Amino acid sequence: MGAGEAEKLITANEVSQHSSLNDLWLVVDNVVYDLSHFAPEHPGGAAVLLQHAGRDATRAYAEVHSPSLIKTSLPASSRIGTLDRTTMPQNWSNPPPQTQAPPSQKAASKPPLETLINAHDFELAAQSSFTPKAWAFVSSAATDCLTKSRNSSAYDSITLRPRVLRDVSAADLSTEMLGHRIKAPIFCAPTSMGRIVHVEGERELGRGCQRMGLPQCVSTSCSYPLGEVMDAVEQEAEVMSKETSESKSEREVEPVPVFFQLYVDRDRRKSENLLKMVRERGVKAIFLTIDAPVIGKREADERIKSDESMSVPMSGAQAKNDKKGGALGRLMGSFIDASLTWDDVAWLRKHAPGLPIVLKGIQTSMDAIKAMEVGVEAIYLTNHGGRSLDTAPATILVLLELQKCCPQIFERMEVYIDGGITRGTDIFKALCLGARAVGIGRGFLFSLNYGKEGIEHFVDILMDELKTTMQMCGITSLDQVHPGLLHTGAVDHLVPGSEEHPYAKWRRRLRTSKL
Repeated sequence: MGAGEAEKLITANEVSQHSSLNDLWLVVDNVVYDLSHFAPEHPGGAAVLLQHAGRDATRAYAEVHSPSLIKTSLPASSRIGTLDRTTMPQNWSNPPPQTQAPPSQKAASKPPLETLINAHDFELAAQSSFTPKAWAFVSSAATDCLTKSRNSSAYDSITLRPRVLRDVSAADLSTEMLGHRIKAPIFCAPTSMGRIVHVEGERELGRGCQRMGLPQCVSTSCSYPLGEVMDAVEQEAEVMSKETSESKSEREVEPVPVFFQLYVDRDRRKSENLLKMVRERGVKAIFLTIDAPVIGKREADERIKSDESMSVPMSGAQAKNDKKGGALGRLMGSFIDASLTWDDVAWLRKHAPGLPIVLKGIQTSMDAIKAMEVGVEAIYLTNHGGRSLDTAPATILVLLELQKCCPQIFERMEVYIDGGITRGTDIFKALCLGARAVGIGRGFLFSLNYGKEGIEHFVDILMDELKTTMQMCGITSLDQVHPGLLHTGAVDHLVPGSEEHPYAKWRRRLRTSKL
């Protein structure tokens, strides 16, 4: 079909006459597509396409797919023309009755954003307003959720030692991360499937982070292609620059770095092509995930079926349900290469030349030392928010282990941490123990519930709390933090002192049967 034919105006009445499996038209973003040949091969099944056959499917499409997917994955011959919007009947764009959720599945109304005054309020608002599947996906953790709980409770057991009678009338929260100046020691940790929370997903996260001067780390399992996230970030930066110019402010808008989190595909060529695109789009570092060679058992997520039309553009993973359940993480992480080893850091260097490498998932001092020896620029202490291996140590205890067993690494690499961080005091404690910055995952997704404004409000709350904590402890900049501002006695007994167990020396020996 030629370009001229593709621009042909088509009435809503004509579209509605093509509503069977063998003759299936639908509309996405005002473009009319003929999906008759594609429907039987649709990864989410033909049924979901039939529900929207002969009508406008934009809203349903946008809930699970990035805007560019249909444009890039279908042949040009599938495009029939452009919808004549003047012919659209009232409510024609609304979903058909059979696709609407039953009353028990409908999201409750959210409390007004201005009534939320801490990170816990954002979580409660999400719990009451997310869809059941979105809540299960975001909030779930591995098996009994003990590590998720301990990530948070370990901070509660560390107390502050405030210093007084110091001039703390002004405090500076800014710091550097991999050589980039950032407004506060916080970054948006890589999270998957942002569109399950907000239609703009990671694009909106990027806008909010840009506004607040904080880095965003984009996941391989992002619900948008990286290019579309970068476009949103760059456009937001342009808007901010224009606003600054119009207000005649002397403050310049500094670009905020975007990082990329890599799950290595079993087909290395796919990861190599992805890394090439990452470099071309100006990403500033690669965060290599190493704590999830396989996906943990997240039971709350397994219990609720996945929408099988949902897919991830960068990995190509497709949601489905099986006899184990419907956990998005497990089903959409099946492409991950479980054979990854330390030797593969050299492979990553080769295919991401010039980019800093951050190893995401360090959980012992032994692996921190190994990371230092292979020469990466930073390590990221994380247990995937308790989503991978239950009863793995709380991340703040791993940070203490590094101080105890290998303090030299803090001079050689930057150290980041996430897990259980919901207060400014938590951030302060991590910084005092040597972390350069903290990542927050679930909190940003909870705030995404309110769009860009929610992200800004969430970050403002954390920054206010951190600033107050600094001033109360007698410091005014982050180069003044140190372990002496904390008392860790309540958790010190939980921190290992070496690779070996303190008294159990048993090792299994191979035995030859006497039978």
